Amino acid sequence: MKKIGMFFIVLLVVFILLVYWSLSSTDKVFEKADILNIDNIETFNFKSIDSVVISASTLYKANTVKTIMQGEQYRKAWETPIKVPVVFLDSLKGGMEVIKKGGGKQTHSLKLQCENGVKYTLRSINKDPKALIPDFARTLGLENIVVDGISAQHPYGAVLASEIAKSANILSTQPKIVFVPKQKVLKKYNKKFGNRLYLLEYETDSHKNWTDYSSVTEIVETDDLQKLKLKKENKVAIDKSALIRVRLFDFLIGDWDRHAKQYGWVIKKVENNYTAIPLAGDRDNAFFKTEGIIPSILANKHIVPELQSFEKEINFMPGLVYPFDRYFLLNTKESLFITEAKFLQNQITDSVLNNALKIWPKEITAIDGNEIIEKIKARRTNLVAYAKELKKVIDEKGVVTEALKGSEKLNLPENLLHCFECK
Repeated sequence: MKKIGMFFIVLLVVFILLVYWSLSSTDKVFEKADILNIDNIETFNFKSIDSVVISASTLYKANTVKTIMQGEQYRKAWETPIKVPVVFLDSLKGGMEVIKKGGGKQTHSLKLQCENGVKYTLRSINKDPKALIPDFARTLGLENIVVDGISAQHPYGAVLASEIAKSANILSTQPKIVFVPKQKVLKKYNKKFGNRLYLLEYETDSHKNWTDYSSVTEIVETDDLQKLKLKKENKVAIDKSALIRVRLFDFLIGDWDRHAKQYGWVIKKVENNYTAIPLAGDRDNAFFKTEGIIPSILANKHIVPELQSFEKEINFMPGLVYPFDRYFLLNTKESLFITEAKFLQNQITDSVLNNALKIWPKEITAIDGNEIIEKIKARRTNLVAYAKELKKVIDEKGVVTEALKGSEKLNLPENLLHCFECK
């Protein structure tokens, strides 16, 4: 018995050492993407070319031990060079100016505006998760547990998700991959934001309508939708069918991180009534994939229930149901959930999925395309069951008791605090 006990102690020590080795701090920090065939990026004249061959990041390369402990994830996609257009903001879409720096704990972003008033955002593809590193991890030298976790995000997942969404009449911010060199338009942001790889996309709030919908008064974020509801009383309603559709689409693409601040609303006015149509933004976690010993432990439903890997089946629906869902969809008829699930099944066909892959660089499609499409197909098969389960979990959890994320400082009346259509 003593020998068996000693064996397990040795095994535990070896395991701890392997964990520490794989998670220990890296001397790399948040890096700029790696451009091929340009020796000195600071002096290169980017106006002499229209594109660059670039990788999103080489930060996530891993040895065998690290791959076992922390998973392969999307490391190959991050480090694979792709061809990307070079853009200069003073001429892009008729000319853009920087309004302000955006928020976000991981993503560096800039808010832009065209002469016609349409707003865009530049969102860094390479993430900077330093703000998310807890003090204990810094103390133990384990910062890499957070830094390396970004490899579970697909660097170009948002672009594919947007392309697939078109077939189901689901609004998106229409992200495009671009390289932004240093330039005068960036002004004081040149040093931090110049010479980087970005997603250029529409903003989720705008006084100017950029969608295909008519009679649109404005595009607002969730907290401003609540203000509008308060101001207009019962004249504002959400398009529940559209919201259910986009939430079921989230399940199809494995986007587990969907709270209130990640949605805008297109406000459509008909006579004296307003309808709010959901607009999904921030698709950083589309096709999120956790592999390896440590991520698999963290993604357990008893530890971080919402942190679910994009697999062929959804294993724990309660972890994917947010206060956002209960706030807007509590007591909605089950038939509406089923109708939207069947609509998605009919619209997002095999040919739609295969054609959508053309939006990606061929190098990325070759790495991840088939696996992602096969997982979507599997989830599509079970979508009606997922829709019923979503409805069931929403009703079981009941009304929200706290303000939605981003709405904490709003002085909302009791009824509007708990649900959007409470009387």
